[in-house]
Amino acid sequence: MASGHLQGRLLKMLVEMIRPKRVLELGTFSGYSALSMAEGLQEDGELHTIEVFDENEDFLRQWISNSPWAERVHLHIGDALDIVPMLGDNWDLAFIDADKRDYVKYYEMLLPRMNIGGFILADNTLWYGRITEEARPSDLQTLGLQSFNDMVAKDNRVEKIILPLRDGLTIIRKR
Repeated sequence: MASGHLQGRLLKMLVEMIRPKRVLELGTFSGYSALSMAEGLQEDGELHTIEVFDENEDFLRQWISNSPWAERVHLHIGDALDIVPMLGDNWDLAFIDADKRDYVKYYEMLLPRMNIGGFILADNTLWYGRITEEARPSDLQTLGLQSFNDMVAKDNRVEKIILPLRDGLTIIRKR
């Protein structure tokens, strides 16, 4: 479930290229992707990462605090749909790697909060190839990703591309 080394290096490089001041991550899990992005931040940049599973908090706080980028990373525990509105607007980059069933909700919440020219990166958008198949009604994660991909494909407010890296990474740029 963690981002792999290749994806971590890509995230770091994208952050270095985009030069965001404010980065938001939905779905911290092990903290690897957060720390990869924090590594690419400028000194005055900040990254807020949100993890829903409170049982990961002690591990994550220790992992982040022992990193060279600890001062740039702010960990929040709870539901991203509740926390993001409290963090304000004006995000330059957001990385979605949380509950696949809620990607549409995350996108709808994030897009108005993104700066013009800001980027949303969405992980797992090829979902083991299952997004091209008819999903079982009980496969809510696949259905969520299919709905997300369809919505983004039709959204004229953004430019978008899916990279076939690992399990699919969609890069979305707000116009």
